[in-house]
Amino acid sequence: MYQHSVRVDRRKCVGCTNCIKCCPTEAIRVQKGKAIIRGDRCIDCGKCLGACPHSAMVSVTTPISALGCFKYNIVIPSTTLYSQFRGICKLEDIYAGLYALGFDAIYEEAKAAEILAEAMNRYIHGPDVVFPVISCTCPVIPRLIAALYPSLIDNLSPFVSSNELAARVAKAEFCEATGIPASEVGAYYISPCSAEITHMRSPMGMEKSEINGVFSVRDIYGKLVDMIGKLPADAPCMIEHRAGAFGLGSAVVGGLSIAIGTEHYLAVDGMESIIECLDEIDNDRMGGLMLLEAMACRGGCIGGPLTFENQFVAKNRNRRLQYSQPRLDLERDEHVQKYVDSPLIKCDKEYEAKDIMKLSDDMLEAIRMMDKMESICRQLPGLDCGSCGSPTCRSLAEDIVRGQAVEMDCIFKLRDKVRQMAQEMVDLASAQKRG
Repeated sequence: MYQHSVRVDRRKCVGCTNCIKCCPTEAIRVQKGKAIIRGDRCIDCGKCLGACPHSAMVSVTTPISALGCFKYNIVIPSTTLYSQFRGICKLEDIYAGLYALGFDAIYEEAKAAEILAEAMNRYIHGPDVVFPVISCTCPVIPRLIAALYPSLIDNLSPFVSSNELAARVAKAEFCEATGIPASEVGAYYISPCSAEITHMRSPMGMEKSEINGVFSVRDIYGKLVDMIGKLPADAPCMIEHRAGAFGLGSAVVGGLSIAIGTEHYLAVDGMESIIECLDEIDNDRMGGLMLLEAMACRGGCIGGPLTFENQFVAKNRNRRLQYSQPRLDLERDEHVQKYVDSPLIKCDKEYEAKDIMKLSDDMLEAIRMMDKMESICRQLPGLDCGSCGSPTCRSLAEDIVRGQAVEMDCIFKLRDKVRQMAQEMVDLASAQKRG
């Protein structure tokens, strides 16, 4: 079963190669005029979703009809959801709309982010910590590190992501309060990005995700807009555990670090910048850094590919929402303290490196293939134009060695071959005339 969220709509794909140039793990190829995604390399960062001018790259999320799978449904709204609505100043209006959609309870991801912030604050000041600690709130980051930076796996935070924690806490609280068995309760996340659906299907750092479905912000937005303003005055609009300014700020890159309270942090957004920073850390050139908060999307979750609103407008709206909420003292918040040391917050499985560059399981065969790849690469033009369907000349050489491409896929090699054949035909014709 294909576990990734990002797929190719072959009906719309024209083989333009825009997607192959933006992928940080070189997971995309164009073959026979259509893009294909190599599942062993894809980390679902969503870069290709924005790069494709033909909307051929799509993210497959959970349909709304999935709400019928469980008797009781809990919704976990991403903090980003609140900043998508124009003219809505009260969060209670959004809560009421979510209840009207058929959800039985609401637990904010923002509240789980506050629990994580307090736990991270304790962790980075504790013993035996490998610095800098790399936050795993963005699910793309551990996948990127497992694929390209296996030496940094020990730097990954030992805590689950905020939405996963929200699902665990929400189910525990709901079942405790109602006496309903957990098997009858589903938790659904409203996500701004494509990586969350992959996290649900194939999570890292845990055996199984407690998130049972992922809706995109875009899918929920239209349904909520239609309901808000048309709900009866007595519609339920409250939730038990409200997040404060710190939790709401976690939607923007740097928000979690501010909530944690350390000065020695680096907040980085965008895959190119993250890779640049990880290169520096991997080469031990960032001494004194305690925390790296990395988010794959520009601006943070607020700039996710599945959002509706312009990210800069949403960021400004998020800032105003933060100002409207109190700055909670996380050390005295009873709900935060209840779960900050709970097993629910910890990953229950070690992260494992994923060597996407390995050519073969057999060492001698891998060396032979590497030598052949280097030889082929020296014969290619080195322009990295992508016209062959591979992102770089080196990746084309790798594909050739793996048997997934041929040397004539390079248009420059093909041009030279055609020119040579044409000259041979001219020479043959001339020889026949003389004969």
